[in-house]
Amino acid sequence: MKYVLDTNIITYYLKGHEIIVKRVDSEAADDNIIIPPLAYFEIKKWLCANNSKTKLQAFEKLFEKYDIDIIDKEILDLALSIYIRLRKNGITIDDGDLFIAAYCIKNKYVLITNNLKHFKNIDNIQIVNWFVTP
Repeated sequence: MKYVLDTNIITYYLKGHEIIVKRVDSEAADDNIIIPPLAYFEIKKWLCANNSKTKLQAFEKLFEKYDIDIIDKEILDLALSIYIRLRKNGITIDDGDLFIAAYCIKNKYVLITNNLKHFKNIDNIQIVNWFVTP
């Protein structure tokens, strides 16, 4: 099983949250961790904007272990279809979350997040919260 780390999980990892660090490191040893391109962008943008050099170094070290995949046309179109369906139901979520969800659905990856509210209305996505699921 491949796990995609949502932006908030990467943030917890960089802050040294014990549960997340142990689980990410454990799954990474088995090559089960995937970092979606939008999470990479969101985290690096935030770290650079806040001039957080120490965390930026930790972030860069984390990414030495992982390749950054691409967002292809199929993912873009899937994100658009999710957006349209949600909007018809009066629901909006950030574009980054749309792309991360589409990335997970297309590749049949499990999304690891602590922000279930953002993804709960998206069909066909597998979500796990490591704070409540060992």
